Amino acid sequence: MAIREMKREKMKVLFASSECAPFFKTGGLGDVAGALPKELAKKSEISSVGVILPYFKNEMKEEYRSLLVDEFYDFVDVGWRHEYVGVKTLVKDNVKYYFLDNEHYFGRGQIYGYGDDGERFAFFDLAVCQLLEKLDFIPDILHVNDWQTAMIPFLLKEKYKWINAYSDIQSVLTIHNIEFQGVMQGDALTELFGMGMERYFEGVVRHNGMLNMLKTGILYADRVNTVSPTYAKEIQTSEFGGGLEGVLQYVKGKISGILNGIDYEIYDPEKDKQISYHFNSLDLTGKAKMKAELQKRAFLPINPDIPVIGMVSRLTNQKGFDLVLSQLEELLKEEVQIVLLGTGFPELEEGFKYFAQKYPDKLSANIAFDLQFAQEIYAGSDLFLMPSAFEPCGLSQMIAMRYGTLPIVHEIGGLRDTVIPFNPVTKEGTGFGFIDFDRDILLETIKRALEVYKKEPKTLNRIIVSAMEQDFSWETKAQQYIELYQTILK
Repeated sequence: MAIREMKREKMKVLFASSECAPFFKTGGLGDVAGALPKELAKKSEISSVGVILPYFKNEMKEEYRSLLVDEFYDFVDVGWRHEYVGVKTLVKDNVKYYFLDNEHYFGRGQIYGYGDDGERFAFFDLAVCQLLEKLDFIPDILHVNDWQTAMIPFLLKEKYKWINAYSDIQSVLTIHNIEFQGVMQGDALTELFGMGMERYFEGVVRHNGMLNMLKTGILYADRVNTVSPTYAKEIQTSEFGGGLEGVLQYVKGKISGILNGIDYEIYDPEKDKQISYHFNSLDLTGKAKMKAELQKRAFLPINPDIPVIGMVSRLTNQKGFDLVLSQLEELLKEEVQIVLLGTGFPELEEGFKYFAQKYPDKLSANIAFDLQFAQEIYAGSDLFLMPSAFEPCGLSQMIAMRYGTLPIVHEIGGLRDTVIPFNPVTKEGTGFGFIDFDRDILLETIKRALEVYKKEPKTLNRIIVSAMEQDFSWETKAQQYIELYQTILK
């Protein structure tokens, strides 16, 4: 009993992920893999934290590449392929990072988007399982993320179960977006993973006549976690389950949702190096100056009385921008300014550029990716529009609130869990929300927010302060993960 309790108090945790800030990332997964391990490393319940990643050298800045230490190399069999794997390490913020190097699979121009992505991450999953012993890091908790690493719990329990050192490893799978599932031909089980077809023919790893990596992880992981409590419920329905709702309902007893956080060291309106003026909830003078600077940078008339709506996003239908575009001309009839930053579907990009040319004093459409400009939009806008059709968690609305910019959101997934819709009776809230995903209701909600801005300055200031004082730090989220881990330690 004493040994068991000691293990509960001091856990070794290893994350397996396809991306991780600040080394390389494409979205929220990279932010989580960067922030959560760093926060866990501060906790007394944790003895050590590691993160194991592919080595996407072309995506990594030289300042980090120059710090890498070459540890050793090995070979991994991917079916009949005998592939080299080199191990490089780096220690940062009390977290040890392991980078698995293979020029053929990871020495490319970007992280995803290749026809052999399934094979690339099959190699990575096999390499992780094979190298755990040699890394001298046998974790109590192996925390995998999305389809790219979802096969690891399966491999540990089926292909590598003969390794005694792995017998006590418990696994957690976090689903960041169930739309992406890692689907391959069934014979990939033999061709890539070097295993028999029994589990495929039994239907365990098969879904719609294909090998489904995410489904496999859902069934084999000891716990399945999502990035918000509401999304954990939504993915068990046909509307949001991506075809896996039946599988999720079958294992619903091991599903939970923990809301993502944001890194308060990066997103801090008092210290952010990306913005020129700083502020806090007690003194918003700097925010007013940031608004003027944003208007100047966006080539909009500098006027403190005109509400500025910011948008920083991928321009896709999933993010609700088809809905925005359908009502944009009607919205631009209001006394308002809009600053957009993002890239995405060509038809949406062209639509926003068209209206920016038609209403140059009201809309600044910036079809680009610019981290500093994004921070200036978060800090200088009055309102932040995020009308996603679905949103597992979302980070932008939390960043906006941290900078005193009130989000206007579709009450779905993590947006529902983070934004308290303004109540016109109590005059309380941290933003504005709408339930029905409808263009007229979207416009009505935006107009309601503009009305509060123009006619109720005291109310506006109160909800800005309330939004800024919400706790979205990783400190509290990390504690919830520790509690999740403790439920499965033997």
